[in-house]
Amino acid sequence: MSQTAIKAAEGIKAAVNAALEKAMANGELANAVIPDFAIEVPADKKNGDLATNAAMVSARAFRTAPRKIAEAITSNIDLSDTYIKSCEIAGPGFINFFFSPDYYSDILREVEEKGSDFGKSNFGCGQKVMVEFVSANPTGPMHMGNARGGALGDCLAAVLDKAGYNVWREFYVNDAGNQIEKFANSLNARFIQAVKGEDAVEFPEDGYQGEDIKDAAALFIYENGTSLIDADEDERKRALVDFALPRNIAKMQSDMKKYRIEYDKWFMESELHKSGEVKAVVDLLTEKGLTYEKDGAVWYKNKDVVWSLLKAQGKTDEEIERLELKDDVLIRANGNPTYFAADIAYHKNKFDRGFTTLINVWGADHHGHVARMKGAMNAIGYDGSKLDIVLMQLVRLMRDGEVVRMSKRTGKAIQLGDLLDEVPVDSARFLFNTREANSMMDFDLDLAVTQDNQNPVYYVQYAHARICSIVRALEADGISPRKCTDEELQLLTAPEEKELIEHLASYTQEIILSAKSYDPTKITKYVTQLATLFHKFYNSCRVKGEDEPLMQARLNLCIAVRSVIKNVLEMFKITVPTSM
Repeated sequence: MSQTAIKAAEGIKAAVNAALEKAMANGELANAVIPDFAIEVPADKKNGDLATNAAMVSARAFRTAPRKIAEAITSNIDLSDTYIKSCEIAGPGFINFFFSPDYYSDILREVEEKGSDFGKSNFGCGQKVMVEFVSANPTGPMHMGNARGGALGDCLAAVLDKAGYNVWREFYVNDAGNQIEKFANSLNARFIQAVKGEDAVEFPEDGYQGEDIKDAAALFIYENGTSLIDADEDERKRALVDFALPRNIAKMQSDMKKYRIEYDKWFMESELHKSGEVKAVVDLLTEKGLTYEKDGAVWYKNKDVVWSLLKAQGKTDEEIERLELKDDVLIRANGNPTYFAADIAYHKNKFDRGFTTLINVWGADHHGHVARMKGAMNAIGYDGSKLDIVLMQLVRLMRDGEVVRMSKRTGKAIQLGDLLDEVPVDSARFLFNTREANSMMDFDLDLAVTQDNQNPVYYVQYAHARICSIVRALEADGISPRKCTDEELQLLTAPEEKELIEHLASYTQEIILSAKSYDPTKITKYVTQLATLFHKFYNSCRVKGEDEPLMQARLNLCIAVRSVIKNVLEMFKITVPTSM
């Protein structure tokens, strides 16, 4: 809620408590401890602007029917120091409250005074939060899942920042381990095939089949020649990886920048190995009796740890049995650490850097990894409940109602770079945030490039541009916006005006709810509804042509709406047009 809305709710709470105290003092109600009660927005606004269940929840304490308690409250309540003009009893004892005109004028004042800070709160109390998102494998191009994860992760971080958290964005680069070994083998095979022919060497069965591997090998030959064909194989692999991997990472960074995503840190997995942190975390688990050796490998007792974790969460033995938990290898028989060992070390590193909450945006295929990573944090002495995972479902690209799997430009699987070449970044960032992460999503390429009101981001941008146009048109006629008096702002009494102002008032609360639920889609829905309410207001309430005080009040309302739309779009790094 805005500060004005918070003050309104707090005013009602204080007034109801005072009324109950007065009713007890004059003998209308028996002496009792007043229980806590809620102040809420009614499901149907016709019933009032706010409502309380104070009489209902007090029935047991006062041993009196809720209706009688409600009557005692309303007969003793003093609303003179609140934003409420009147109240009435509904049904068996609910009490509905109706805003006074100064509530609406103060909302507009607050929007005007706070400007770009409207919506900010200290809900997060400055807690250090890391949002790790995308973290794509650097052995190949980024795909559609990364496009969705990038938009969700970056906008979630923006919402958390607005809600008063100290936010850090991070990309984890898996530049070590088994996938790099496969990358090296794949590059090596393509290099030899390019030099000696396709039949010169068999391509690894588990190698990376993408055309990008062939392209990297060809580029290496173009820039460095073929002399490595006679070198030691390990030397050749190292050279190929040292050539291709930095280029892949640079392309990832370039794509993210084009997507308007700036990370505070690109964290390299290889640093964990070089620093000894991976070995240290395996040693720590061994000290705690949570590892054992089998077939030459070091295993982690994942089954025991996760079983205990899930039992503590209230899961039954039968539910846990169905998960078919298994232990995990930490160090392979060849002495190389697994990805899981590095991942435990990485999350330990995050906590050691002082982050109080870790948020990871992962694909839904990582679902089984959630409990074991939380369990591993508990196992090494950290709080696994402070690791929160946002699981993201698959996205399908659609064109003309059909699923699209290949790029029209390259004839290959569509990559993030292809998408950003075809679709405006504004559309991608907004549309990927219109469906909750846990929902399957169809991304409509036709809609994304459409410049009409069917495209949600265009619809919102148009509302902003329309208000700019209104202001310009009035200024062309010699009419400039001015600061209104409270009395002038209180001329805004039409239902469309009040509904629009109340929606503005809910912005801060929507930010907080979005931060609490890790769901930035709440904000795209909020701003789309704001645009809808503005168009509804503008179609019903003339700005130009009314008496000067009402015209200026409506102009002030338009400018407040424009300010909040701009606030949302800039938070999500979306263009804010002044004309369209």
